[in-house]
Amino acid sequence: MRPNRRTVLGAFAASVLAGTPLTGLAQTSPPAVVATIAPLHALVSEVMAGTGATPHLLLRGTSSPHGYTLRPSDAAALQDADVVFWIGEELEAFLVGPLDQLAADAVRDPLFDAPGLVRLPVRAGGAFEMHDHAHGHDDHGHGDHGHDDHGHDDHAHGDHGHGDHAHDDHGHDDHAHDDHGHGDHGHDDHGHDDHGHGDHGHGDHGHDDHGHSDHGHGDHGHAGLDPHIWLDPVNAVVMAERIATVLSNRDPANATLYRQNMAALVSKYIGLTEEIGAMLEPVADQPIIVFHDAYQYFERRFGLTVAGSITVNPELPPSAARVAEIRDRIAALGAVCVMAEPQFTAQVIDTVTEGSGASVGVLDPIGADLVPGPSLYEALLRRNAQAILDCAAG
Repeated sequence: MRPNRRTVLGAFAASVLAGTPLTGLAQTSPPAVVATIAPLHALVSEVMAGTGATPHLLLRGTSSPHGYTLRPSDAAALQDADVVFWIGEELEAFLVGPLDQLAADAVRDPLFDAPGLVRLPVRAGGAFEMHDHAHGHDDHGHGDHGHDDHGHDDHAHGDHGHGDHAHDDHGHDDHAHDDHGHGDHGHDDHGHDDHGHGDHGHGDHGHDDHGHSDHGHGDHGHAGLDPHIWLDPVNAVVMAERIATVLSNRDPANATLYRQNMAALVSKYIGLTEEIGAMLEPVADQPIIVFHDAYQYFERRFGLTVAGSITVNPELPPSAARVAEIRDRIAALGAVCVMAEPQFTAQVIDTVTEGSGASVGVLDPIGADLVPGPSLYEALLRRNAQAILDCAAG
């Protein structure tokens, strides 16, 4: 069954609109805001539209969040910031020290902690277990992860030893995943509230009053969870709602504007999710290989078949053994497509695809060459969807 994306986002839009008075907009000086990566900056820009201010973007162009050195202008922006939005130390580990040193008085909100977010375990890289995308997200809700029983710290999947088990075996039982029900996780049945995030442990982290500036960066035990959350447009909606809440708390005079912008964003992303789902359905069964495993949120939202990644750490070249493993995987599966990334050398891609007949495309998780701003997020998802479609169809 295909994911019922419209139902999930539509229900969320209704809840947002129900609490959004469409009255006159207050005029006041908005807060100075910093956002780390371009997709996050786009969401913040959309929520802040009409305030007369734009957020500062830290990582531009092909800069990687996995390892970044702040420029003097970035340090100055952090010093002046009232609010800093980042994914969290799971992605931007470089920012932990600078936040404490330069933005100690700012509201520092790690969106990886947003209540209602779909979060998935990191996969080991190389050859993944093949999940049956045809199950669709409706058939296996995240409520089966056991969030009721153990909250965030206990579902840190790094404890399961993903690096030690053979993903080729496809056997979730062998991976000790039984307790978490990974064969049953998906995204649409539960909506945003049914993840259990709002009810299980979030009060202890300050989510009720959104005081993220008060909690430590390492308190949530997210080791082993994939930080590339923004590549699921339903997650983008959750993040945008969180952004609107934080900004409204910091700037009550513009709260109505933030909520109106948020409601408009939800409506727009309903259409975006439907559009991409229809676009990719014809190639959903085609096995593809990605450069590094940054795309499983996109993959699972749209039912794609991603069979493996070339490298575990995108900052390091893959070993000869890894390259050989992926070459074998391409041959064994008849993988039709291998996706490179613009910020990394194409030499490795050429090596793993030589003689395979697989097409080569390019995916970009952060929009390296797109113009930063409120339209970047939509452009990023559409372009990645088109790249997959062209490569898999070719």
